[in-house]
Amino acid sequence: MANSVIYAMYDDDQTLIKAAKDLVAKGVRVKDCYSPFPIHGIDPIIGIKRTRLGIVSFMFGLGGLSLALLGTWYFMIHDWPMNIGGKPNFAYHFNVPSFVPILFEFTVFCAAHGMAFTYLIRNRTLPGMPAVNPDPRTTDDKFVLEIDSQENYSMSAEDLMEAVKGTEVFELNHKQY
Repeated sequence: MANSVIYAMYDDDQTLIKAAKDLVAKGVRVKDCYSPFPIHGIDPIIGIKRTRLGIVSFMFGLGGLSLALLGTWYFMIHDWPMNIGGKPNFAYHFNVPSFVPILFEFTVFCAAHGMAFTYLIRNRTLPGMPAVNPDPRTTDDKFVLEIDSQENYSMSAEDLMEAVKGTEVFELNHKQY
């Protein structure tokens, strides 16, 4: 059996949300949603799990804080101890309050950059990667639901098309591969 993908295009985000609810209620598994802006509340409707990007960001921040702690200790206490402003140079814990801005900034720097690189790699949107957008109009004013027949093995492609036609669909495309 040939695999087919149905792209149901809608002209309003509320219409797309209503159609997604109707399709999921009929037992149709929606693979993805393409829109020009984030549609709040669509992820739980179509079954997309919550991202773990926040956990990864925390881990990058923790790594940045560790590097900043190690760096400030090594540079200011171990390698080249200096008595600046009467601060003791023999113990790190006496100097930590003066290093707080450095620790904070390096933590935020590592968390932000690590999260950005992780996001780009995970979503395969690095510079030079080919686009996977099914219709360029989804970057302007249209909304698309992608339905894969392999994920809906209990329904035929014709049944899927009929289920989608029951919604307020603006345009319907069907591709086989």
